[in-house]
Amino acid sequence: MDFEQARRRMVDMQIEGRGVRDEAVLAAMREVPRERFVRTGTEELAYEDCPLAIGEGQTISQPFIVALMIEAATVRTGARVLEVGAGSGYASALLSRIAAEVYAIERIASLAHEAQQRFDALGYSNIHLIVGDGSRGWSEHAPFDAILVAASAPEVPPALLEQLAIGGRLVLPVGSGWGGQRLCRVVRNGMHDYEHSDLGGVAFVPLIGEQGWDEDGRRGGA
Repeated sequence: MDFEQARRRMVDMQIEGRGVRDEAVLAAMREVPRERFVRTGTEELAYEDCPLAIGEGQTISQPFIVALMIEAATVRTGARVLEVGAGSGYASALLSRIAAEVYAIERIASLAHEAQQRFDALGYSNIHLIVGDGSRGWSEHAPFDAILVAASAPEVPPALLEQLAIGGRLVLPVGSGWGGQRLCRVVRNGMHDYEHSDLGGVAFVPLIGEQGWDEDGRRGGA
């Protein structure tokens, strides 16, 4: 299979063709080999317009949704970005082609280990990945110019709001189940001034953590 041709076709038809206009996002998606971030044996599905299972009950998101979230976060050259729910590492890889530094958190150690191996093999040295509770963010490296969350929270985690820089953008799904989630964008205009907008319906795995859901589907202990 010609993955480069499939990647170009994906960007032309699924990403740019559906309204994503940010040239940095389009360039990153033309560069990063998504086939390297899916499970062995599913490489030929890497450029289909759908999420794919990556193990441990997790998924790699639909390419269009990843592009939409990065564009909504207005990631720019020189930015410091936090990604919560790194999964296989694909979104972090895309972000690393745009931002100066990417800080990524994944709660499942086996997925984090595999993602780090991919980053090392591809030479993506500006991604800093840890295993931990992403709902609490990564305060040691805050504030962040953009925060992206690849799992749905019951509400916007206060820790992530606090770690957003003035002028920064937070993009995350909020809600429960597979029909009640909305993709939200939060812009921090001032110390206590947050502007919320709704980007439409989505379907993500739940954000498990102190400021997310617990393992039984109830709100965490924040």
